[in-house]
Amino acid sequence: MKVRIPSPLRSYTEQKAWVDGDGGTVDELLRDLDRQFPGMRFRVVDEQGRLRTHMKIWINQDAVRDLSTSVAPSDEITIMQALSGG
Repeated sequence: MKVRIPSPLRSYTEQKAWVDGDGGTVDELLRDLDRQFPGMRFRVVDEQGRLRTHMKIWINQDAVRDLSTSVAPSDEITIMQALSGG
């Protein structure tokens, strides 16, 4: 499936905005991305195995927070990172 990578995480993907990933759930997909791009999963998932508060994952048009959410090969996944500042 196609996965859109946010700008702050593209240093892990050789600056690629889109990468291919595999998995039956969001968690499996993130583990596959980490296998391909070591260190990436830790930027998205915390030490307790939960999506970090500043991260969002979209499956097609639906935002999800549960890593056990199913994904299909035809889905388009977007990883978003909230930016803050003053």
